[in-house]
Formats: sequence, C-alpha cells, structure tokens
Amino acid sequence: MRLWIVLFSCVFLVWSQPARSEELDLELVLLADATGSIDEAEIRFQRSGYAEAITDPSVLNAINSNIYGKIAVTYVEWADMFSQDVVVPWTVIDGTASAQAFATQLMEAPRRAYGRNAIGAALLKGKELIDANDYQGLRRVIDLSADSANNWSGPSIEEARDTVVAAGIVINGLAVLCRHCSGRPVAYDLEERFYRDIIGGPAAFVVTADSAQTFADAVRKKLILEIAARPSDADVILRQLADNR
Repeated sequence: MRLWIVLFSCVFLVWSQPARSEELDLELVLLADATGSIDEAEIRFQRSGYAEAITDPSVLNAINSNIYGKIAVTYVEWADMFSQDVVVPWTVIDGTASAQAFATQLMEAPRRAYGRNAIGAALLKGKELIDANDYQGLRRVIDLSADSANNWSGPSIEEARDTVVAAGIVINGLAVLCRHCSGRPVAYDLEERFYRDIIGGPAAFVVTADSAQTFADAVRKKLILEIAARPSDADVILRQLADNR
C-alpha cells in the first residue's frame, strides 16, 4: 500500500507541475494602427513593410546574434477600445523559414480591426498577450505604430503606459508621419507626443517614417534595435545595412 501511495504521489507531483515556458531572447508585440485614418490600401502597405522587414537578412542576423537565437512575435492591428485583432498569433522566429511563414500569414489575413483611436486599450492588449503566452523572453517589448497620439475611448494612455512599464515591459514607438500623402497627418509634433506620452521603460525609443519610401526602412531599423540585445550589436548591423543599400 505504501508503494502505491508513493507512486501516486510522484505522478501527482508531475501532473501538478506547471508547464515550462519556452525560453528565448525576446517577446515582441507589434501593435499596428488600423484606425479610421487607415484605408485598405494602407493596411496592405503597412503589413507589407513589416513582412519585408521581418524576412530581411539584417533582421535575421540580429535574431541570430542573441543568446538563444530566436524570438517570439505577434502582430496585432488596433483601433477602438473593443477592436484589437491578432492578425498573426505568437510565432517563434529563428531563421528564414519561420520568418517567411510569419510574413505569408501576415499578408493573407483579412482586416478585422476598425474604429477610432484607443491607444491605451491597445497597450493593455499587448500586455495581456505577453502575460498569457507560453514563452519566457529575456526581454519583453510592445511596439506601437500610429499616425496620431489621440485616445478617444477606453483607459488613458498614461494609465496604460504606467501599467505596462510597471510590469517590466518596454514600449517603443513608430511615428508614421505620412504613408500616401504629403505633409504631416496631424497639427502637433507627433514624435514629441510619442516621447512624452506613449513610450516607456529602459532605453525606449521612437523611430519615424515620413514617407512611403522610408516606411519599410524605418520598420527594419526599429526591429533591429529591438531584437539586438546590445546597442553595439545593433549599431554594427545597422551600419552593414546602410553599406549594402
């Protein structure tokens, strides 16, 4: 009888142990603007820029330069407080094949996010996705792109930012000044608002895209800065990228 008790206890301990999370270098949530100012052509353009960047050899080099050589990424389009669509669920990227699979899924999915800006809700959605995934990254980052810093509904940006940063998650930004137009989309200084109101955490930064021609390059630069564990590694990769253009 004692033997069965011991065996049962051992099995129970095994069953009751929580599943181990996969360890990797980075958990990255890409929050892409899909609000009312973004039409269908711009949605496709924006996705294309991310698909091109995630499969770029320089970005893959940044991934491979880290400790584990792999990252987990999800792509989310955000709009109003009730509309945050996970376009591509968490995907481990560790080389060309996985990066291409991510890019293909990104370009094939339909648009499902609509509404007016709710940046606070989008940031909290990013935190929720990080908290609930099956990965344990050495770093955790939310990357928000937007062509304005408005927040028409839901939690305030300040409240959401403080909650996210307090959880040890860094918020970076891509300020989109223009896609298919001339001039800035808003009257105020969008980069300054990103720095003041949106980004947060150690070494948080803002990258600017000011034309259709520079959008993909801005996304590529941003990904390299986020993925490379050390600033010196990012500097080397960015210099190599510039030399090859």
